[in-house]
Amino acid sequence: MESKTQKLIYSFGAVADLGQEIADTGDFIKMVRTSLHLLLGTLAIRRGAIVECPAHLETTNPLAVWGLSEDYDARFIVDAATREAFLNSDNSAFEVAEEGTVKESALESFLGAYRLEFRKQLIELVVPMIVRGNLTGLVLLGGKASGESFSTDDIELIRSMVRHIGVGIHTHRLLAEVKQQAEENRRLYFDLRAIYRDTVRAFAAAIDIKDKYTQGHSERVGKYSEIIARELGFGEEEVEGMAIAGYLHDVGKLVVERDIINAPYRIDAKQSSELNRHPAAGFEILSPIHHPYADIPLMARYHHERMDGGGYPDGLTDTQIPLGAKIVTVADSFDAMTTDRPYKTRRTFDGVVEDLRRNTGTQFDPVVVSAFCRALLKELNGETKERKFLKMLGKNYLDPEKDVPLLRELLTELDPNTRAAAAGG
Repeated sequence: MESKTQKLIYSFGAVADLGQEIADTGDFIKMVRTSLHLLLGTLAIRRGAIVECPAHLETTNPLAVWGLSEDYDARFIVDAATREAFLNSDNSAFEVAEEGTVKESALESFLGAYRLEFRKQLIELVVPMIVRGNLTGLVLLGGKASGESFSTDDIELIRSMVRHIGVGIHTHRLLAEVKQQAEENRRLYFDLRAIYRDTVRAFAAAIDIKDKYTQGHSERVGKYSEIIARELGFGEEEVEGMAIAGYLHDVGKLVVERDIINAPYRIDAKQSSELNRHPAAGFEILSPIHHPYADIPLMARYHHERMDGGGYPDGLTDTQIPLGAKIVTVADSFDAMTTDRPYKTRRTFDGVVEDLRRNTGTQFDPVVVSAFCRALLKELNGETKERKFLKMLGKNYLDPEKDVPLLRELLTELDPNTRAAAAGG
C-alpha cells in the first residue's frame, strides 16, 4: 500500500509541476523541452520527442528531442486521413508493434510507413496531443529504463501529462499567431484550469476509494465548500482554491490503515489517535506541490480545528484558524451528518440544524454557518438556477415547507443583521 500511495502522490505532484511550468514559462521552446523532461523523468523513460502538427501543413515540426540519434529530425507526413483517424480513435497511445495491431487503416499506414524508423530510434509509444478537437502534435516515447512494460496507470498518467503539454503548445502558438483573439485565449486558460481541477477530482476519488462507506465524500465536500465560499462573496480564484481544498481535505487518510478507515463500528482511542494523524499528514503531502492556490495545504491541516481550541492537530482557536479551513470544516461536518455510516444512519434535517445550532461558536464559525444557511435557503426558495445541495442530498431528503422555517430561525439566531431587521420590522 505504501508504494502505491507514494506513486499516487508522486504522479499528482508531477502533473501539478507540469501545469505550473506550462502556465508560468514565457519561453515557448524552453517550456516544451522542460515539459518533455518532466514527462520522461516521471516514468523514468530513456528517450522521447515532441513534434507539432501545424494545421496548415502535412509535415510535422519537431519541437523537442531527447535521447534519440543526433541527426534524427523527427519529421513525418500526417495527412488529412491520418489526422481524422487520430481524432476518431478510441485509443490514447499506440504501440509501435508488428503490422496489423492497429485496426484503423490510416493509422496502420502511418505507423507502417515509420515503423522501421521508430524501431531504430527505440520508440515504443506514439501518443497524440488533441486539444479542442484538433491534432496539435505527437509525443514519441521510448521504453522505461527498468525494462518494464507500461501499465494501465502509466498510460493514464502519460495521457494526463500529454494533454497538459498539448494545451501549453496550443496556447503559446495561439498567443504568438493570433493575439487579437482574446476570447479564445481566455477559454484556453480556463481549459487548463479545468484540467487541473479534473486531475484534483480524480485524485479525490482515489482517496475515497480507500473508504468503501464514504465514496464520493471528498467530491461533495469540495462542492459544499465552493457554494459556501461563493455565498461569502469571495472572488472566483479564491472560490476555486477553497473548492480544491475541500476535494483534497482528506488526502492524509492515504497514510491511515484501511482497516481503521473501514471499521464497521466506533473505533477505540488508539485507532482514533491513528486516524487523527490525517490532517497533519495531508499537510505534509500537499506542501511540496506547487498549487495555484497557496493556502490549500493549510486548509487540509486545519479542517478539524475548533473555534474553542478543542480540535486537532494544533489546538488553534477562532482567529488562528484560516477562514478557508473553517469553510471546509462546515462542509465536511455537514456531509458526515447527511450520509450513512456503518455504525449510524444519516440524521434528519432537523437533527442537522440542531447540531449546527448547538456547535456554532464552539466548533463552527457563525459567519460560515450563516453563509451555509443562506445558500441552502436560496436553493429551497428557487432563487438559484443550480440545485447543487438538492442534487447531492437527494430529492426526498429536504422538505421546503418544513425545513425553510428551521433554516430561517437558525439564521436569525446567528446573523446580527437578520436579527436587527426582524426587530425593526
